[in-house]
Amino acid sequence: MIPNIAVILTDAQRRILWVNEDFTEITGYTLTEVIGKKPSLLQGPESEQDAIKRIRRGLEHKAPLQEEITNYRKNGDPYLCKLVIHPVFNREQQLTNFIAFEVDGNVVKDTENIPFLRLEEKYSSSSLKGVEEVKLFFRVKSLMEKEKLYIDPNLTLKDVADHMHTNTKYLSQVVNHHAGCNFQQFINTFRVNEVKSKLTGEEFQNLTLFGIALQCGFKNKSTFYKVFREITGHTPKDFIRMARA
Repeated sequence: MIPNIAVILTDAQRRILWVNEDFTEITGYTLTEVIGKKPSLLQGPESEQDAIKRIRRGLEHKAPLQEEITNYRKNGDPYLCKLVIHPVFNREQQLTNFIAFEVDGNVVKDTENIPFLRLEEKYSSSSLKGVEEVKLFFRVKSLMEKEKLYIDPNLTLKDVADHMHTNTKYLSQVVNHHAGCNFQQFINTFRVNEVKSKLTGEEFQNLTLFGIALQCGFKNKSTFYKVFREITGHTPKDFIRMARA
């Protein structure tokens, strides 16, 4: 499952223009509370001064940077913030924005397999094309998490594109770029995680494995077992055994 990845979009003066819902999940701050402010509002007494200086230096040089720093949630709790910041330029190569991707390092230990946390990823493409892709990706991620469209076994790319008022080609491109997989694999990831949550819940103990899979959007037994193993590295029975160990 894609972890919560906070996204912060600022203007060239580093004032916040937009944050995604994962930002609110991690920090406790809503877009309304932070718009117009600077991301430094997340810093506090234990925020490492050396890290602050490195971040400031990278921003001043308009260069991509990767850093770890102690940040603070709205309730005052500190957490380890692992972040990447990219400058965004227009077609004339003028700085227009900064975009930051952040995870809670207390929850996400390994960031190597998260494309957003790689410096080589380029989000400074002409104008705000790259930024708009990011926004669309996190919209579809949030849509799946909240409305659970993946439970429909007949869900198609067109269904989701229509729901989001976009086109199939663009949505497919965005998912492929930012999730690193095709649309069907992206949807199956949510289905598998739904299965995993049900396999460990007592209220579903009376159902067969495939009975649970059917409730999570799978409609073919062999496909379910194949996809589950591809995504988790384990069979459903092995997963249950390890979860109950």
